[in-house]
Amino acid sequence: MADGQQETGRWLRLATVLRAVVVGILIALVPANVWLVFLFFLHMPAAALAEAIFLAGYLWWTSGGGPPRLLAAARAESFRRSTLSGAQWRWGLAAALFFAVTVHGAIVLLFRLVPFPAAAFHAGYDFSFIPTPELRWIAVLVAAASAGICEETGFRGYLQQPLEVRFGPAAAIAVSSLFFMLLHLNKDWSGIGMVPIVFGAGVLLGALAWASRSLVFCMIGHTAMDVGLFAYWWGQIAGTFSQRPIGETGIDVSFGVEVAIFAGALCVTLTSIRRLRGLSSDGAPRVA
Repeated sequence: MADGQQETGRWLRLATVLRAVVVGILIALVPANVWLVFLFFLHMPAAALAEAIFLAGYLWWTSGGGPPRLLAAARAESFRRSTLSGAQWRWGLAAALFFAVTVHGAIVLLFRLVPFPAAAFHAGYDFSFIPTPELRWIAVLVAAASAGICEETGFRGYLQQPLEVRFGPAAAIAVSSLFFMLLHLNKDWSGIGMVPIVFGAGVLLGALAWASRSLVFCMIGHTAMDVGLFAYWWGQIAGTFSQRPIGETGIDVSFGVEVAIFAGALCVTLTSIRRLRGLSSDGAPRVA
């Protein structure tokens, strides 16, 4: 009897993981690619307007609005819908913005250690078909917001949140970060050096979602990160990385500054996440 109960328990745990992973990935990736359809068929600026309307509807539905009403509460819970205090907003915004600095700082340090593969990073991110610089920047902002909103809803919401309830935060964050990393490794830029950066970004975002009991700061941080990725590292709208590895230049002053910026931003991010967790533990946010 005990063996049968253990076997049933294992299957239930496996079913929980599989359901969370499948639903989370679908919620994240399918809506995130709607933007590309709009951009291809409608062009700018109509595509941006259509995407803004779509994202508003997406947020409404994934946070518990609309049919099926039977699953509305479950959707709101997976979305981590809550009311946040002023202190949570302050620490959450600090965590979000310094998270973005941390990720870009990590990429800079990576390419001070190894040569920057510019061709791989720029492949597939040509914005020259968009007629004006202003519209290119709007496209970057919309693309970043689309990825930030949809991926955070899927990975840190619908995938991670049910696993937190079942297995605790550490396991849930590890699983969501693993799939977040794996599903970003099909790009030309995804060399071995980017693997720990993408996984680490997932861990920080997962910790931020768990600590704040909200997705809003993850969405802001992810969007801010992606603006830099689209405009600088991938699309060259904001310039191109031209520094050489320290193997060629030696450990210069700029490398020391870059290390300090990365370390400082990571410390602020972790401190903010810790403070958010304390605020959530002292007085959990109300479900909106």
